[in-house]
Amino acid sequence: MSCASLRIVTASADYADAVTDGNPDRLPDLTAYDAVLFDLDGVLTPTAEVHMHAWRTMFEELFAQWDIQPPYTDRDYFEYLDGKKRYDGVASLLRSRDVEVPWGDPADPPTADTVCGIGNRKNLVFAAVLRSEGIAAYPGSMRLVDKLQAAGVPIAVVSSSKNAQEVLEAAGIRDRFDVVMDGVVAERDHLRSKPAPDVFVEAARMLGVDPARSVAVEDALSGVQSAAAGGFAVVVGVDRGVGGEDLARAGATVVVDDLAAFVD
Repeated sequence: MSCASLRIVTASADYADAVTDGNPDRLPDLTAYDAVLFDLDGVLTPTAEVHMHAWRTMFEELFAQWDIQPPYTDRDYFEYLDGKKRYDGVASLLRSRDVEVPWGDPADPPTADTVCGIGNRKNLVFAAVLRSEGIAAYPGSMRLVDKLQAAGVPIAVVSSSKNAQEVLEAAGIRDRFDVVMDGVVAERDHLRSKPAPDVFVEAARMLGVDPARSVAVEDALSGVQSAAAGGFAVVVGVDRGVGGEDLARAGATVVVDDLAAFVD
């Protein structure tokens, strides 16, 4: 497939260069690229809301117990947790409050005061909400998936979450993706967390495509930075609340608020 004829909106310091306002004349044709790699939470499914709730519940309790200031806010989620592997996010947020704890081991119990133990504590809350409430994929995102699959474009999921397989199964869309690069694979293969490019580049390798001829779709600042660092031809930023201007500054070449824009 050739992407040479496409007009791509290039991000610069000016947010207007990247935001499209849903104008189809400014949107690239994603079916003309060799592959499209999707983040999961906040791009394909609204699990970001469940993650936000779980992180907030866990950290508010922890900060109160340890008398950590300033208090946890939702901005902490976007700055230190969103898009990163769970333990990296815990360490990053605690470091922002000048708090250092032992890293520990992934097998640590949720009661352990280690990075891994705290991360496992949060995961209990997330898993409970997912089991009790389920999850549904964004309709606009699935319309784009349908369009890409009808055109024969390879697609993959690139997620930092170790819960990616469970989320995809809960949403009933696991069979739509041949490649799922998740937190389990990243830990097994010692891949660095977003914003490092490792997971996106490895997912492209697993698909057998060149990032320079492929598309990455992200809603997190760290994820956009990861895809941009990986040399993807187009980095689509989906603004689910982090802010379109921040996504553009992080490296998004196109910013939309719903992936249905690429279908409409």
